[in-house]
Amino acid sequence: MASQELLNLLNEILKHEWTGVAQYSQNSFIAEGVWREVFAEKFIGDAKESFGHAQLVGDKIVALGGVPVATRNEIKQSRDLQEVLQFSLEFESKAVEMYQQALELAEGNRPLVIFLEDILADEQEGVDEYTKLLRNSEGSAAGTKPSEKTA
Repeated sequence: MASQELLNLLNEILKHEWTGVAQYSQNSFIAEGVWREVFAEKFIGDAKESFGHAQLVGDKIVALGGVPVATRNEIKQSRDLQEVLQFSLEFESKAVEMYQQALELAEGNRPLVIFLEDILADEQEGVDEYTKLLRNSEGSAAGTKPSEKTA
Protein backbone atom coordinates (compact mmCIF):
# COMPACT_ATOMS: atom_id res chain seq x y z
CA MET A 1 0.00 0.00 0.00
CA ALA A 2 1.37 3.39 -0.98
CA SER A 3 1.35 6.44 1.25
CA GLN A 4 -1.62 8.76 0.99
CA GLU A 5 0.76 11.55 -0.02
CA LEU A 6 1.99 9.51 -2.99
CA LEU A 7 -1.55 8.53 -4.00
CA ASN A 8 -2.63 12.18 -3.83
CA LEU A 9 0.28 13.23 -6.02
CA LEU A 10 -0.42 10.44 -8.52
CA ASN A 11 -4.01 11.67 -8.72
CA GLU A 12 -2.75 15.21 -9.39
CA ILE A 13 -0.56 13.75 -12.13
CA LEU A 14 -3.59 11.91 -13.51
CA LYS A 15 -5.58 15.17 -13.59
CA HIS A 16 -2.65 16.78 -15.41
CA GLU A 17 -2.58 13.98 -17.99
CA TRP A 18 -6.36 14.25 -18.54
CA THR A 19 -5.81 17.97 -19.05
CA GLY A 20 -3.18 17.15 -21.66
CA VAL A 21 -5.64 14.99 -23.59
CA ALA A 22 -8.10 17.90 -23.77
CA GLN A 23 -5.58 20.68 -24.30
CA TYR A 24 -3.58 18.97 -27.04
CA SER A 25 -6.78 17.80 -28.77
CA GLN A 26 -8.10 21.37 -28.72
CA ASN A 27 -4.78 22.61 -30.10
CA SER A 28 -5.12 20.21 -33.02
CA PHE A 29 -8.67 21.36 -33.74
CA ILE A 30 -7.85 25.06 -33.90
CA ALA A 31 -4.49 24.83 -35.71
CA GLU A 32 -4.81 26.86 -38.89
CA GLY A 33 -2.81 28.20 -41.77
CA VAL A 34 0.26 26.94 -43.51
CA TRP A 35 1.50 25.00 -40.44
CA ARG A 36 -1.81 23.20 -39.77
CA GLU A 37 -0.75 19.88 -41.28
CA VAL A 38 2.43 19.77 -39.24
CA PHE A 39 1.11 20.93 -35.88
CA ALA A 40 -2.35 19.33 -35.93
CA GLU A 41 -0.67 15.91 -36.22
CA LYS A 42 1.89 16.76 -33.53
CA PHE A 43 -0.82 17.87 -31.11
CA ILE A 44 -2.90 14.74 -31.75
CA GLY A 45 0.20 12.65 -31.04
CA ASP A 46 0.74 14.54 -27.79
CA ALA A 47 -2.94 14.02 -26.83
CA LYS A 48 -2.52 10.28 -27.42
CA GLU A 49 0.65 10.27 -25.32
CA SER A 50 -1.18 12.02 -22.46
CA PHE A 51 -4.01 9.49 -22.74
CA GLY A 52 -1.51 6.62 -22.58
CA HIS A 53 0.10 8.14 -19.50
CA ALA A 54 -3.34 8.63 -17.92
CA GLN A 55 -4.10 4.93 -18.46
CA LEU A 56 -0.80 3.89 -16.91
CA VAL A 57 -1.10 6.20 -13.91
CA GLY A 58 -4.77 5.36 -13.32
CA ASP A 59 -4.00 1.65 -13.33
CA LYS A 60 -1.05 2.20 -11.00
CA ILE A 61 -3.20 4.18 -8.54
CA VAL A 62 -5.64 1.25 -8.35
CA ALA A 63 -2.78 -1.24 -7.98
CA LEU A 64 -1.46 0.81 -5.07
CA GLY A 65 -4.86 0.76 -3.33
CA GLY A 66 -6.20 4.16 -4.40
CA VAL A 67 -9.08 5.43 -6.50
CA PRO A 68 -8.20 7.40 -9.65
CA VAL A 69 -9.75 10.82 -10.22
CA ALA A 70 -11.95 11.43 -13.25
CA THR A 71 -11.40 15.19 -13.47
CA ARG A 72 -8.99 17.52 -15.20
CA ASN A 73 -7.63 21.02 -14.76
CA GLU A 74 -8.45 24.07 -16.89
CA ILE A 75 -6.93 24.02 -20.35
CA LYS A 76 -5.01 26.89 -21.89
CA GLN A 77 -5.85 27.72 -25.47
CA SER A 78 -4.99 30.30 -28.07
CA ARG A 79 -5.15 30.77 -31.83
CA ASP A 80 -1.60 32.15 -31.81
CA LEU A 81 0.80 29.30 -32.61
CA GLN A 82 3.69 30.86 -30.68
CA GLU A 83 1.50 31.08 -27.57
CA VAL A 84 0.23 27.51 -28.05
CA LEU A 85 3.81 26.26 -28.24
CA GLN A 86 4.64 28.19 -25.06
CA PHE A 87 1.61 26.70 -23.28
CA SER A 88 2.77 23.26 -24.41
CA LEU A 89 6.27 23.82 -23.04
CA GLU A 90 4.80 24.95 -19.72
CA PHE A 91 2.53 21.90 -19.65
CA GLU A 92 5.40 19.47 -20.31
CA SER A 93 7.63 21.24 -17.78
CA LYS A 94 4.93 20.93 -15.10
CA ALA A 95 4.65 17.20 -15.88
CA VAL A 96 8.41 16.77 -15.43
CA GLU A 97 8.21 18.56 -12.09
CA MET A 98 5.32 16.39 -10.89
CA TYR A 99 6.92 13.10 -11.91
CA GLN A 100 10.15 14.14 -10.19
CA GLN A 101 8.19 14.80 -7.00
CA ALA A 102 6.55 11.38 -7.31
CA LEU A 103 9.96 9.78 -7.73
CA GLU A 104 11.07 11.27 -4.43
CA LEU A 105 8.01 9.80 -2.70
CA ALA A 106 8.52 6.42 -4.39
CA GLU A 107 12.10 6.09 -3.17
CA GLY A 108 12.73 2.56 -1.94
CA ASN A 109 10.10 1.01 -4.24
CA ARG A 110 12.30 0.13 -7.22
CA PRO A 111 9.52 -1.08 -9.56
CA LEU A 112 7.52 2.10 -8.95
CA VAL A 113 10.65 4.22 -9.47
CA ILE A 114 11.29 2.54 -12.83
CA PHE A 115 7.63 2.99 -13.81
CA LEU A 116 7.80 6.72 -13.03
CA GLU A 117 11.21 7.17 -14.66
CA ASP A 118 9.91 5.71 -17.93
CA ILE A 119 7.10 8.26 -18.07
CA LEU A 120 9.41 11.04 -16.89
CA ALA A 121 11.68 10.33 -19.87
CA ASP A 122 8.71 10.87 -22.23
CA GLU A 123 7.83 14.13 -20.49
CA GLN A 124 11.42 15.40 -20.64
CA GLU A 125 11.45 14.57 -24.35
CA GLY A 126 8.37 16.80 -24.68
CA VAL A 127 10.16 19.65 -22.88
CA ASP A 128 13.14 19.24 -25.18
CA GLU A 129 10.97 19.17 -28.31
CA TYR A 130 8.93 22.26 -27.43
CA THR A 131 12.10 24.09 -26.40
CA LYS A 132 13.55 23.42 -29.85
CA LEU A 133 10.31 24.40 -31.60
CA LEU A 134 10.16 27.69 -29.73
CA ARG A 135 13.83 28.43 -30.36
CA ASN A 136 13.29 28.93 -34.09
CA SER A 137 9.54 29.27 -34.35
CA GLU A 138 9.77 32.77 -35.81
CA GLY A 139 12.16 31.61 -38.54
CA SER A 140 11.47 29.50 -41.57
CA ALA A 141 10.99 25.76 -41.63
CA ALA A 142 14.75 25.42 -42.10
CA GLY A 143 15.34 27.39 -38.93
CA THR A 144 16.68 30.53 -40.57
CA LYS A 145 15.74 33.94 -39.35
CA PRO A 146 13.43 35.98 -41.60
CA SER A 147 16.32 38.34 -42.43
CA GLU A 148 18.65 35.49 -43.48
CA LYS A 149 18.70 34.27 -47.05
CA THR A 150 19.49 30.75 -48.11
CA ALA A 151 21.75 30.02 -51.07
